[in-house]
Amino acid sequence: MRKNTFRKTAMILTLALGMSLTGCGSKGEATTSANTEASSQAVTQAASEQGGEDEEEDYTTGDASLDNVRNQDEIGDRELLVISFGTSFNDSRRLTIGAIEQSLEDSFKDYSVRRGFTADIVINHVEKRDKIHIDNVDEALERAVKNNVKTLVVQPTHLMNGIEYDELTGKVAKYSDTFEKIAIGKPLLTSDDDFKRVEKAITEWTKEYDDGQTAIVFMGHGTEHESNGVYQKMQDLLTADGYKNYFIGTVEATPSLDDVREAVKKGGYKRVVLEPLMVVAGDHANNDMAGDEEDSWKTAFTKDGYEVVCLLRGLGENEAIRQIYVDHAQAAIDSVK
Repeated sequence: MRKNTFRKTAMILTLALGMSLTGCGSKGEATTSANTEASSQAVTQAASEQGGEDEEEDYTTGDASLDNVRNQDEIGDRELLVISFGTSFNDSRRLTIGAIEQSLEDSFKDYSVRRGFTADIVINHVEKRDKIHIDNVDEALERAVKNNVKTLVVQPTHLMNGIEYDELTGKVAKYSDTFEKIAIGKPLLTSDDDFKRVEKAITEWTKEYDDGQTAIVFMGHGTEHESNGVYQKMQDLLTADGYKNYFIGTVEATPSLDDVREAVKKGGYKRVVLEPLMVVAGDHANNDMAGDEEDSWKTAFTKDGYEVVCLLRGLGENEAIRQIYVDHAQAAIDSVK
């Protein structure tokens, strides 16, 4: 599978630095094209999103020119900086991260919404391939300084409060004396209410497949950070609320694919629906989840005898999910009024 090549690349990068559509099934095939929470495996994820430094892409990720990179200058003295891991899948970036940014812009007319990505390797790949530059976090913060921004509110699109969020808050803290007012919003899954709202969003999004004979499986990224517990917490909430045919797994941590397969097997289901529990539908969704390779989730469940349907859409495409980010940004804005 392609991710094995990426991991070799990531190992080299780690030593050096110190640190689309693939459909399956029928009814849910190729609906639309993570931001994922990166851990110490952030470089691995970045290599995956980047597409392989020495490889030619054999798939289409969409028209990059349709995406608003939001790095314009002369923006006024109030900025809402939206920080995402990023993805090189152009359509998914526009339909997920771009949609979140647009929801924030529509909600906060007094703020100029700008973009920053944490994954330099994604930024570099998009710039090399599409000749489009997206600011990294440092560039975005310095751009705000040069634009004489007085009030800076940072809203991450991270799934959880993990290593990447910690690193982001550290970088933002260094600018605490640079701006008159500065605040940072919370990730998607922070409070118990957030979990309930995400549960409602994903179950309503997939209710057409909830026929009693279908296991609905969400694939998260996973992390070595203690915040990986959000996946089990979401699973426990779904089970307790009667969604016993909903399952949460991760690519890089626990619950693992094998854990989920074992749980699904006990339910006697005929069909499995796969969908990413990630903000974007990028490399993990298109390859680890829905790819035709031997070790993809699609292949594994097909071999187990199930009809498999893959829904290639990121959480950022869901309006209810976007509203959670809006509410978190509102709380951050309220804190600096």
